[in-house]
Amino acid sequence: MSSRVYPMSVGEPPSAAFTMTVDGAPTPLYSARVSKHPINRRWPGHQRPVEQTELASFALFEMDAPAQIVLKPSRPFHSVTVRPLSRAVRPRVEAGVISFTLPRAGAYTVELDGPHCALHLFADPVKRYGAGPRDENVLYYGKGIHDVGLIRLQSNQTLFLDEGAVVYARVEACDAHNIRILGHGILDGSRNHEKILFEFGDREIEQFNKGFAVENAGRSHLVQLEYCDHVEIDGITLRDSPLYTIRPIACRDLRIEGVKIIGNWRYNSDGIDMHNCERVHIKDCFVRTYDDSICIKGFDYLQDEADMLHNGILHDTFRDVLVEGCVIWCDWGCSLEFGAETRAREICGVTFRDCDLIHNAAVALDVKNVDYADIHDVLFENIRVEYGAVSQRPMLQKSDLDVYAEDPDSDYMPGLFGAYILYIPEYSKDGTRRGRIRDVAFRNVAVSAPRMPPSEIHGYDAQHLCSNIAFENIRLNGRRLHDLAEAGIRQNAFAAGVHFS
Repeated sequence: MSSRVYPMSVGEPPSAAFTMTVDGAPTPLYSARVSKHPINRRWPGHQRPVEQTELASFALFEMDAPAQIVLKPSRPFHSVTVRPLSRAVRPRVEAGVISFTLPRAGAYTVELDGPHCALHLFADPVKRYGAGPRDENVLYYGKGIHDVGLIRLQSNQTLFLDEGAVVYARVEACDAHNIRILGHGILDGSRNHEKILFEFGDREIEQFNKGFAVENAGRSHLVQLEYCDHVEIDGITLRDSPLYTIRPIACRDLRIEGVKIIGNWRYNSDGIDMHNCERVHIKDCFVRTYDDSICIKGFDYLQDEADMLHNGILHDTFRDVLVEGCVIWCDWGCSLEFGAETRAREICGVTFRDCDLIHNAAVALDVKNVDYADIHDVLFENIRVEYGAVSQRPMLQKSDLDVYAEDPDSDYMPGLFGAYILYIPEYSKDGTRRGRIRDVAFRNVAVSAPRMPPSEIHGYDAQHLCSNIAFENIRLNGRRLHDLAEAGIRQNAFAAGVHFS
């Protein structure tokens, strides 16, 4: 076998944006609602308008050898780009038909004349999970449409979404051990809606006018895991999360592999946001989010610090994390990020390696500390960051009447590197304690861009420094840069030991 297309369930509306074959086999395409423009606002008491969104398409299949893709778009086009650029996929166009070869399994994106209404190709490696509908402790969903609601996983349970399954649900687990979420099906959050608890009063209007989010709604994450250990999430596609897509809190021994996150367009719809976890491995995932994509966080401003102590175990650190082989598309926030919330004694031993960031809206590689954590021993290594010829400037919406207008001559450039110690009234739970950032390395970072993006290193004061920050082998369009100035890296008076080589 070289490739095999997964079946689509009856009742799942196919995308009509393209027709497609994989090695000659007709391939059904799914739709996912995504953000159209980089416009955002703090939660205004109601959900984001659909007019700020558009539909992307995606395909699900597996392959164990190079696969031939043939596409026929339903709209005219002038140019075709296949990302990540590092995979060196060269499309051919003849009579309006696009063809190319995928060299290996992974996540690819096809863009016609820019990023709008893209096609995402999710080519899984061949993998058999060995879970069936009659297996003990397996919650099995086969091909078909399943409207489930809330799934609560217990210790030693497996949630299995088979090929062709579309499961409308959200998943929660608390104090669970040895749990798994597996398969090549889709977990869809589009039927999970926020519950408006009350309308705006004078207090909420005052809060909103200060730029804070109004807490008048109950909103749920698509997958929330609290105080769990030995957790595996493998292979599934997660579509249209109402809030964070995967949110582990104080979890240990967590592995997330081959997961595809798509269809995030709602306010605060982040990708994988983790709080005070230990021993985490995220591998070969695709993450396209409206807000931040993969985040290392301490406890946030809504969590009670007393909850760090749970069942006799103190969860006051975040350590031992490896994120590798991932492809990231971020429509508004930061791509690979620490923070902003950092209520932890220390956050350390974190590596991001061999990732492709194919679209960025804010800072691509961001270490942000707005609370009191000691953030140290951090490595970003072998990272490829792509920028388009024109990047649209993010807009913070002030009222329901604000409308985003794209600027074809925009001079905006999203940031590349960031290390900041800040006080932000909404996010900083403690107004007096600040943290540190130290021993951070950005190594072998390749940038594809019309010019060098800006970067900043900002400590807070003489007691709360950004220190020992190393930049090694930074390249712009293949050319190695030689110093901080050439790399566009600025620092304030509270940055110490910033090295470039």
